[in-house]
Amino acid sequence: MNTDIHTQIPSARSLSGEGWAAIIGAVGSAFLLAKKLLSPKPAHKPELVTRSDFYAEMLATRERINATHLAILEKLDANHRELLAALERQATRINTLEAGLARVDERTRK
Repeated sequence: MNTDIHTQIPSARSLSGEGWAAIIGAVGSAFLLAKKLLSPKPAHKPELVTRSDFYAEMLATRERINATHLAILEKLDANHRELLAALERQATRINTLEAGLARVDERTRK
């Protein structure tokens, strides 16, 4: 047996900064996972809007959409009628011009 006091004892292996960071990260992740799994589940969340209120608002929205749709259809019909009237006026004008041109053409042929 060696009785020398100054004998070299193998030193414990020291961890680098990255090693400590990995250990702390693993412990923190385990703690968060345990907290999530063991925490009590929250009770059913209360409805922010009652079902009857939701249906009433949905019906009101549908009626507004229908009213807007009907207004757009009426506007389109009015524009269509206006365009047809303008086209009819242009057709009458073109027919008048063609008749006048035919008369001029007959006069110049003689």
